[in-house]
Amino acid sequence: MNIVPNHLFHIYNRGNQGRTIFFEREHYLYFLRKIRQYIRPYCSILAYCLMPNHFHLLIYSRENTVAPALALRREEVASKIEISNFAHGIKTLLSSYTKAINKQRNLTGSLFAQNTKARQVSSERTQEDYALSCFHYIHQNPYAAGLVTDLADWEFSSFNDYAGLRNGTLCDMDLAKEHLMLEWHQFRHETMQRIPEDSLLKIW
Repeated sequence: MNIVPNHLFHIYNRGNQGRTIFFEREHYLYFLRKIRQYIRPYCSILAYCLMPNHFHLLIYSRENTVAPALALRREEVASKIEISNFAHGIKTLLSSYTKAINKQRNLTGSLFAQNTKARQVSSERTQEDYALSCFHYIHQNPYAAGLVTDLADWEFSSFNDYAGLRNGTLCDMDLAKEHLMLEWHQFRHETMQRIPEDSLLKIW
């Protein structure tokens, strides 16, 4: 992952060969706890959505996001490849979640695709900033997939926090309001607006 500090990034991964990664409600909640443990210390999370076979995060990177990780396993140290705090956090998040789910469900192998993707969506030039499109896209996922007809019915995204329906603490909502050009009093309406195709191409 090529991440630089002080920018917004779309982070995403999916199940290996498109397979399910969250089998029941507790799995979603467990993964969110793991995000809080392994990811949130090294970046600010502005939005998230967990889907049955993939997940999305919108993060703001900081200096300690890209700083070399100190808590490496022996084999990682032996590789002599510099790993950032964030990359190490993602790796630990996915491996620890996989280990727990495989044990519970008597599965083997990796649950996730090999490489977690990171796409920069912010820019110093406003016309090239796709952060707001990414923010809306992440929240639209459950509706677009036909899982709900009202985004408020999907428990596993940050939509309800921004809609004022839940007092979640995983996202830095103040930072989101600072960086995203959004009419917040119209949040629910704006979230459901169609995202232009050219903007969608920029967030993947």
